[in-house]
Amino acid sequence: MFAASKTLLPALLLIAVGAFAQKKRLSEEQMLKGARTNITQSLPTVLGWVDDNRLLLNKKVHPDSPARTFLFDARTAKETPGSPEMLPKADLPAKSVNVQGDDLYLSVAGSAPVRLTQTPEKEVNPVVSPDHQYVAFTRNNDLYTIQLDNRKEQRLTTDGSELILNGYASWVYYEEILGRPTRYRSFWWSPDSKSIAFMRMDDTQVPVFPIYYETGQHGGLENTRYPKAGDPNPTVKIGIVPPQGGAITWADFNEKTDQYFGMPYWRPDGQALWVQWMNRGQDTLKVYEVNLQNGSKKAVYEETQKTWINLDDGGGRISFLQKTPGFILTSDRDGWENLYLYNMDGSLKNRLTEGNFWNTNIERVDEAKKTIFFTARRENSTRTDLYRVGFDGKNLRRLTFGDFTHRVNLSPNGTHFVSQYSNSATPDRLVLVGGDGKIVQELGDSKGSDFESYELARTEILRVKSEDGLYDLPIRITWPLDYDPVKKYPVMINIYGGPNAGTVRDGWQFSGQQQWWAAEGLIQVAMDHRASGHFGKNGLNYMHRSLGVWELKDWITIVKWLRSKGADPERTGIGGFSYGGYMTCMALTAGADYFTHGLAGGSVTSWELYDTHYTERFMDTPKENPEGYKNGSVMPHLGKYKGLLRIYHGTMDDNVHLQNSLQLVKKLQESKKHFEFMVYPGGRHGWGGPQSAHSTNENNLFIYKNLLRKEMPTAMWR
Repeated sequence: MFAASKTLLPALLLIAVGAFAQKKRLSEEQMLKGARTNITQSLPTVLGWVDDNRLLLNKKVHPDSPARTFLFDARTAKETPGSPEMLPKADLPAKSVNVQGDDLYLSVAGSAPVRLTQTPEKEVNPVVSPDHQYVAFTRNNDLYTIQLDNRKEQRLTTDGSELILNGYASWVYYEEILGRPTRYRSFWWSPDSKSIAFMRMDDTQVPVFPIYYETGQHGGLENTRYPKAGDPNPTVKIGIVPPQGGAITWADFNEKTDQYFGMPYWRPDGQALWVQWMNRGQDTLKVYEVNLQNGSKKAVYEETQKTWINLDDGGGRISFLQKTPGFILTSDRDGWENLYLYNMDGSLKNRLTEGNFWNTNIERVDEAKKTIFFTARRENSTRTDLYRVGFDGKNLRRLTFGDFTHRVNLSPNGTHFVSQYSNSATPDRLVLVGGDGKIVQELGDSKGSDFESYELARTEILRVKSEDGLYDLPIRITWPLDYDPVKKYPVMINIYGGPNAGTVRDGWQFSGQQQWWAAEGLIQVAMDHRASGHFGKNGLNYMHRSLGVWELKDWITIVKWLRSKGADPERTGIGGFSYGGYMTCMALTAGADYFTHGLAGGSVTSWELYDTHYTERFMDTPKENPEGYKNGSVMPHLGKYKGLLRIYHGTMDDNVHLQNSLQLVKKLQESKKHFEFMVYPGGRHGWGGPQSAHSTNENNLFIYKNLLRKEMPTAMWR
């Protein structure tokens, strides 16, 4: 290459500076009103794989044209017109049963809905059997079925009441064990449609928590059976019953034992039920195979850890092989989330992976080729990749590429996959990749025609060494648009902070609101601590019996680093909701020398006030760990409070009760401390509509007044 002459250098520099100066800045309408820009554009939508070599895409051929469906052939890299009808069809006719009003209606493809029930009571959670012959549901806390061909209704249980729940979960099971997507359902069809497993829950000993609602002349109370840390839990029995009715087989567990049951697994042949059992201390997990005829049980897996084990909600601890006997187990027992291959009798066949894997999810199992495809975070804890490994644990290979986060869609046999990938500096791209990891074809790029024309705030993923030198803590920062490291800038940190609930991910995130705050001179930060999941179960274990301690230690280390990069020590804000609200309260009290302003929504303020299963998993009971509960409460640290905290909460929050914020408010009042407080009448653990807009406005106003120290522009009001 020829070197530039001395006479040309000044001219080249002027051209470069001029080119940079010509970059446009986003307008108010573009950042806040959704005015169109071509900075980014939509990617094609993958509708699905037609077969192992062809996939359907929905995409626009021009930004202003409607989307069309195309068939892409991976072998020829050719694209032809396609139709959603080309996707594989289900073997059985599509049947669904839905709730309309309080009754059930059957829908069959091409026919008008047919009413199945007409009762004064409400039917809940209808689920059609795998063979489409029955629908199961609950009514008044009893389990029922209807045979769809003759509309015959069968009541399977008879003792349902306000305290006895058959197939309908008690609150703590819904929230913490089975999961919110179940909508309180606690019954499961066998794969052969011959049996239904269900949980019978007895709430008799569970304390009642009253929730006040303000509507009407006299208001009222909503009473919830809610066990707080140390309280009695619901007692649970596992039953198995045929859909046509008959005797219930009860699994051989003592319902009076202080225990938990996770979501059960049906064996693929439907001939046995696998039940997850855990002790109250949550450090021992046992999986039992239950006999359908007599309820007897035998252990097929057992695990004990020194801290705790997460009780699986059916999301992937056990993956049965379908064609050969055996199952794949996902476990973090060695400090990371690895895969193990087991025989059906519970004997270990061999270990499949060994390494610092986390968020390990099986994507596909090819039993013919004895190969497993799975996604995990290993190369970098802020990114996700696709891997392949053999049943013998050999030939582990990373199939995705580069320093990106990948979201993948595998073809039926794993011959190809589609990846949508990005990082903090690279907008999403869509590519077709072969099973060998080589890119076959780019399918779309979300970088728009005006991407290089605008001056955008810089976002990057960085690491800060923990104070003890053991961990490189991840942070995601969007810098002010005119950032100068010599100047001082206000900081707004958004956190959640719960165990294994990290928020720092290396993927493309772009919004007008983000760019607005950057233009206003705000440093925007997300940060994670050692127990956030980036450092496996080994990092998580620090939180055992000490919630609130290590999160704050690591975050203070990050704030010290931020100060060296221009963060204003007098304008360091932090905000979050739920666990994030809790940690905001802790930051403004125990960490008041480093955090000056806080937005705390739906906050736990003392762990005695939260539910048994979540709290005791990490903290044990208040009786077992009094010092941990004391140190993890906001209240003992109020003497350090000196900044400004805005507390806000829904009055009907049935998850984190308003009681938490009210107790904190009272203590602040008794200490004669200045703070802000807002309630949202009728709000649960979150709220929508005009109240949501109001909450956003008030939080933004708080940031403008206290961090930016100026009036909030009219354009910001919602």
